[in-house]
Amino acid sequence: MPSAELALPGPLDVRTSLEVFRRWGDDLVDRWDGEVLLRTLRSGGEPIAWAAVPAGDTGSPRLRVSVDDRAHLEAAVAAGHALFVTAPEAFEGLRARDAAVAAAEARHPGVRGVREPDLLTALVRSISAQQVNLRWAATTRARLVRATGVVRSACGREVWALDPQRLAETDPAELRALQFTTRKAEYIVGAAAEVSAGRLDLEQLRACGDEEVIERLVAVRGLGRWTAEWVLARTLGRPRVVAGDLGVRKAVGAAYRGGRMPTEAEVRALTAHWGAGAAVAQAVLLHTLVTAARPC
Repeated sequence: MPSAELALPGPLDVRTSLEVFRRWGDDLVDRWDGEVLLRTLRSGGEPIAWAAVPAGDTGSPRLRVSVDDRAHLEAAVAAGHALFVTAPEAFEGLRARDAAVAAAEARHPGVRGVREPDLLTALVRSISAQQVNLRWAATTRARLVRATGVVRSACGREVWALDPQRLAETDPAELRALQFTTRKAEYIVGAAAEVSAGRLDLEQLRACGDEEVIERLVAVRGLGRWTAEWVLARTLGRPRVVAGDLGVRKAVGAAYRGGRMPTEAEVRALTAHWGAGAAVAQAVLLHTLVTAARPC
C-alpha cells in the first residue's frame, strides 16, 4: 500500500489531540480508534480516503499516511502536514508571558486543535452541535452521512464523506426522520446548496480577511458568528478565539477568572494578548477543561 512518513512540528501530542474524534462518538467522517485516523480529501471533486498512523513522540512527532492508490499519495501527504493547528514560535512566546497558558501546556504538553479542511463538513458539524450535547451531535451526523453521503475505504477500513450535491437535493423532511430538528434540517440542506452551487467556496474564503469570512458565512440562513469563527479557527487555521462558544467561555473563565463564567466580550478582552498563538492556546485550555470535567 502506498505510504509516506512525514515529520510534524513539535511539541505535538498526536494521539491525545486526535481523541476529540472519539470522545463523543464515531460520526463516520473523522474516524479515530486510538491507533489509525481515517479521513477523506477532495481530489477532482471526488472524495478520496486516506489513513494516518501516529509515530514518534511529543517532541519529534511523525505521521505515516497511506492511500490505496499511489496517485493520491501526494495529496494525502499535504493533508497530513495540514492536520493540526500549530504556531510553534508564537505559542512559545505566549507561554513565556502567560502563566495560565503555561500551566495548561505543562499539564497537557503538545495537545493541539485538529483542522476540519472540508467546508461542508465543518458547517454540518457546527449546525449539528447547536443546542445539543456533542455525543448526540455525533450520533445524528453519523445517521446523516449514512443516508446522504458516500463511503470510501483505505487500508481495508471504511470512512464516509458528505456529498454536497446529494445533500443539497435532499428533502429536509428526510433529515427530520434522522431526528434533526426542522430548522437544523433546513439549515443543513441550505448550507449544502450554497457549497454545491459554489456560492460558498473554501478557496475564495481563504483569500478573505476574517471579518469578510464572517460576513459571508452569517449571510447563510442558520450560520451565525459562532459557526463562522469555528471555520476561521479549525478550517482556515487562523488564530481566532471563538469567544461565544460555551466551552471556550468556561475554559477561559477557569484559566483567568477562578471559574467564573465570562461574557463573550470578556473572553475577547481576556484573550486579546494571545495574538498568533490564539488557536493553539484555545485548544490547550479546552482540553484542560474537558479532562477536568471527566470522572477519574
